[in-house]
Amino acid sequence: MLSLILLKNKGDNMRENYINWDSYFMGIAILSSMRSKDPNTQVGACIVNEDKRIVGVGYNGLPKGCDDKEFPWQRDGEFLNTKYPYVCHAELNAILNSIKSLKDCIIYVALFPCHECTKAIIQSGIKEIVYLSDKYTDTDSNRASKKMLDSAGVKYRRFEPDIEKLEINFANIE
Repeated sequence: MLSLILLKNKGDNMRENYINWDSYFMGIAILSSMRSKDPNTQVGACIVNEDKRIVGVGYNGLPKGCDDKEFPWQRDGEFLNTKYPYVCHAELNAILNSIKSLKDCIIYVALFPCHECTKAIIQSGIKEIVYLSDKYTDTDSNRASKKMLDSAGVKYRRFEPDIEKLEINFANIE
């Protein structure tokens, strides 16, 4: 597998080591996940229309206006003392942050969507999900997601990288 480090091209010929569209949009989703304050799970999402234009991005985090320091981030404990009742998932944030209709769009997401995000994905008109990880595949939430997606005719597929690593080196960009 090719490892790609972004460097300026030297010469007159077209570059051969450019990334494909799936890697580009999954890279945007992963980059978005780096905005998450969640200490355990960082998920990003990128929604793309049929013209390969980004129409929405999001990451898992608190709703707009909520102070990240005033809410719990732990996974265990009494429900109101965990992150679960407060954090918006990346998929929902990307949908809510969208700038155009999402009909027939593709969502790139780091983690296969939960059943709640799946409902929003289906309702928004997104036609395909490209995911990086399906680590909760054996959960009821995941099974419910796949049942709804299959019923609604929304495609889903695991991201197959064409490169091993995508690195941004700000020091080398002039």
